Amino acid sequence: MGTAAYDKVTEAIIQRLEAGVIPWHCPWSGVTPRNLSGREYHGINVMLLAMQGYPSPYWLTFKQCESLGGKVRKGAKGTPVVFWRWIESKDEVNQDTGEPKRIPFLRYHTVFNLEQTEGIPAPESDCKLIETDPIEEAERIVAGYPAPPTIYYRGGQACYKPLADIVEVPERKHFESMPAFYDTLFHELVHSTGHASRLARKSLTDHSARFGSDPYAREELVAEIGAAFLCHEAGIDHSPILENEAAYIASWLRRLKNDSKLVVIAASQAQKAAEHILNVHTTTES
Repeated sequence: MGTAAYDKVTEAIIQRLEAGVIPWHCPWSGVTPRNLSGREYHGINVMLLAMQGYPSPYWLTFKQCESLGGKVRKGAKGTPVVFWRWIESKDEVNQDTGEPKRIPFLRYHTVFNLEQTEGIPAPESDCKLIETDPIEEAERIVAGYPAPPTIYYRGGQACYKPLADIVEVPERKHFESMPAFYDTLFHELVHSTGHASRLARKSLTDHSARFGSDPYAREELVAEIGAAFLCHEAGIDHSPILENEAAYIASWLRRLKNDSKLVVIAASQAQKAAEHILNVHTTTES
C-alpha cells in the first residue's frame, strides 16, 4: 500500500523539527483549525495547520476557492491535510460476511488558509473565544474523565502504572508553574487511556516493550500529543521547557526518518485518547 500521504506529513513535521521547533509542543491559537463550513480538523491535521501560524482558523482547497469566486494569492504555498479512504481488498475476505475486506487507506490533499486567498469573505464567526479560567477548565477535564484511574499526588516523579491502573504526579508545589503541572498530569492521563479496560492501545498494553523501544517511543508520542490536545481544550499554553531540547529533537528526527507512519498514527491515537478523557467522540479523521 502506498505511503505518499505518510511521507508528505512526516516531511512537514521533520522540516519543523530541523528548524528547532517541536510541533506538538507549540501552543496553537484558541480556535481549532477548521474548513469554511466550520467543521474542525482532527489528529495530525490540527498540528499541520496550526503550525503555519495564520491568524484565521479557516482553510479551503484550491477548487473550493475557485468555486466560491475567489482566488489563491500568487506564490501561496499550500499545506497538506490527510483523510482516510476505504478500499476493498483483492486478497482478503471478511470472515463474517464473506465480502471483500475493507482496508483504510491514507490520502492527502492540499489546502490554503483564508489569509492566502482573495475575494472570499470570512464566515460570520461561530468560533469566538470563550473566556474561561484555564485552571478551572483543566480541573473540569480531570473531573470529567469517565471511570478514570486512581490519581495520587505524591512522590518525586510522574508516571502511570498500568497493572495497578494508577497515575502518580508530584504535588503542585513542586512544579514551576500550573501549566507545567497540568501538562504533566494530562500526559499521564493520556497514557492511562491505553489500559485494556479503555482503549486497549497496543503500545501501552504490550508489557514487554522496553525503554527506548519502538512501542515505548510510540506511546510517549501519543501521550505528548494527547496532552497538547487537552491543554488546548483547557486554554493552557502548552510549551514545556526541556532540559536538553537539542537531544530531544535529534531523537525524534531519527525515529521519524525511519518510520513515516509514526507521527500520523500517534496523532490519531492521541485524538482518541483526548476524546476518551473528554467523553466526546468524533466519527471521522480529518
